[in-house]
Amino acid sequence: EILGLAGIPLIQSGDDLAGLIISALEGQPLPLQDRDVIVVTSKVVSKAEDRWVNLDEVVPSGHAREVAQQCGKDPREVEVILSEATAISRVRPGVIVTEHRLGFVSANSGIDHSNTRLDGNWWLLLPLDPDTSARTLRERLNAHFGVTAAVVISDSHGRPFRLGTVGVAVGAAGLPALWDWRGQPDMFGYILHATEVGFADEIAAAAGLVLGQAAEGVPVAVVRGLEYPATETTRASDLHRPRQMDMYR
Repeated sequence: EILGLAGIPLIQSGDDLAGLIISALEGQPLPLQDRDVIVVTSKVVSKAEDRWVNLDEVVPSGHAREVAQQCGKDPREVEVILSEATAISRVRPGVIVTEHRLGFVSANSGIDHSNTRLDGNWWLLLPLDPDTSARTLRERLNAHFGVTAAVVISDSHGRPFRLGTVGVAVGAAGLPALWDWRGQPDMFGYILHATEVGFADEIAAAAGLVLGQAAEGVPVAVVRGLEYPATETTRASDLHRPRQMDMYR
């Protein structure tokens, strides 16, 4: 089951996001259960962590102005994109594909202007450390409800060879982000040699059917009924393909 969690207000900087999620869960027929996965959009995590940038206060560098001429973006926006990136992968009209400081490749360094705030020219950055944010949320939720659940922080990403955005995990805690099935038999007894499952990404994508992309106003979902090994050492960054294995960057 994938259950949208009702009762989450519009998040403001400094809000106790874990406390708000706990209150919303307590209003459900079944509160948090063992092996539930709480999927939280990166946007509300970023808002609570005050990851705002006022574009009107940004002074673009010469490099940002050069890149802005190539892609047709506001040089101030480009400056913010570059501030969150370690390198540029591609530049095309309307988009800059970057290697994000968190290790993944994404359009415009994941900065967002949709569903943010109305009072000014504000842009929202991804959480500073989404894996730590996920662990903190998980600790609060599990301690309050006395269960062993997991947390995935999701963001919407495009894909280089397919159209359309899908949910991906940018933060994870309590479940294997990358689930290694190598050495396991398939249904006919063949031993798997290369199968590693992007488990946290699959969960984020599935939850996206409930979380939505526009005016749904559902920033948190509960994924219930999954079987998975609980783990204390997972990171969403485990999903990043190492540079030496990347043939496209």
